[in-house]
Formats: sequence, C-alpha cells, structure tokens
Amino acid sequence: MTSSVMTKTARIATWNVNSLKARREHVLTYLSEGKADILLLQELKLQDADFPHDAFKEIGFSSVCHGQKTYNGVAIISRFDIENIVRGLPNGEAPAGIDGEADTHARYIQADIKGMTIASLYLPNGNPCPGPKFDYKLRWMKRLAGVAETLLHSERPIILGGDYNVMPQDVDCYDPNAWEGDALWHPDSRAAFFALAHSGYTDALRSIHPTGEKFSFWDYQAGAWQKNNGIRIDHLMMSPEAASRLCAADVDNAERGKERPSDHTPVYCDITLPA
Repeated sequence: MTSSVMTKTARIATWNVNSLKARREHVLTYLSEGKADILLLQELKLQDADFPHDAFKEIGFSSVCHGQKTYNGVAIISRFDIENIVRGLPNGEAPAGIDGEADTHARYIQADIKGMTIASLYLPNGNPCPGPKFDYKLRWMKRLAGVAETLLHSERPIILGGDYNVMPQDVDCYDPNAWEGDALWHPDSRAAFFALAHSGYTDALRSIHPTGEKFSFWDYQAGAWQKNNGIRIDHLMMSPEAASRLCAADVDNAERGKERPSDHTPVYCDITLPA
C-alpha cells in the first residue's frame, strides 16, 4: 500500500484482535507495513493502564483506548491527530446492562480525526438467545441507533466501525441454517442492523462488493479457517458524507492465516480525506 498521507486518502480498518496482549506484534507489524492509517480495535481484553501507547508512538501513531479487565475493550490508533474523545456510548439516559445492573462494558470509543468522526465499537454477542444477554444486545443496538442518528445531524463524515456481532444477509454466512437460533443471525439482530442502514448509513464493503462471500471471522474450532466456514460480522458503516468519499473496501484475509491469529481479520475502506 502506497502511503495515503501523500495521496490525500486514508485507509481505515477495523479489527477485533481477541486480546491485544496476545496480538500486539501482529498489530504493530500491520501498521508498520502501511496497512492502515486509522485502525479501530475491539476486544482488547486489557485495562487502560496496560495499553501499549508507547509502542504505537514509536512507529508514528497516536492511540486512545477504553479498556476493561479481562473482557471487551476498544481503541482507535491513528497516524493523524485524535481529538474530542468520547469513551462509552453517548446517551442522555443510563440504560441497564445485563440483568438490570448499570452498563459498565467498555464497548465504544469515538473521536474526531481529519474532519471525520470515527468510532470503534464492539456490540454484545447476545447469546444465549433468547435471554438477558440477547435483551441487552438489542437495547445496546437501539442506543447505538440513537447516537448514530444524532451524529448524522453534524453533516460531517461519520464512520462507525467494529465488531457488530451481526450477519446481515445469507451471503454473509457459509451456512445460515447452521446459525438458526443464534443471536448473530436472529431476525431482531438483523432488523436492528438494517435500521441503522435505513437511517442513512452505508455498509462500506457491500457498497463496493454487493455480492459474493467476504467473511471476517472464522472460528478456531473444527477447521473453520481451512474449510472457509466463515461469517461476516465486522462492518464499517458510513454516513452519506463519508460514503461519498469511499474509494475501496475489502477484507484482509492474510492476517487470519498467520501464526496465533485472532479469529477475526481486518476489514478496511479507503476514503478521500476532507479538505
């Protein structure tokens, strides 16, 4: 990839790393090789104090995170300045988490970069379904829809990237029948995802590749990677102002084939930067 700093475009990638501690060198190499200008990470599985900001700074990147011990955690890493950071899903109310307790999960971080508002998000899995965890997933998605609608009013490029834990269409799963009853394929989950699309957001990858398999996750079990039994649950959703700048989008399968990989692989888009 040619440096996009000179061409006035940026590559924005989202990647659930399934433990930044375990995948730290993978991420540093990915950025050092020029694979992304802005990288959205999910499932860090570490606290803020343990985030390796210095390691990213050494290769020319700024970073912000919203971490949590053992679980969840999201981050934004950028070769450009990061401003106006928001940690936690912004919402005027304080909706309940699972089983009615306060929602303290580190699942959302938002910032302004190069005239764009960009968020890294990690939606709840929702299983077992039905149940309290699925109810929490749907509440979280409803909150996200409210935030996304508010952001549209800014009329600036908005990119909401991350692990949505939703397979929108049949083509996004190697075998939809095998996922019947799962929260990732539940009609209510997919309806919530499409509500976001219908409000004005564009699925970057499907805008460029409207048909065909483009998986972003392969389970560690049963040779899923080798058999290509994958699913697409990692998405970059773009406001009209961002979608109009979209140049390319795809999945970087190479990372899934490396030694000790995450079960997810990066999904990216190239966009023209605002003036």
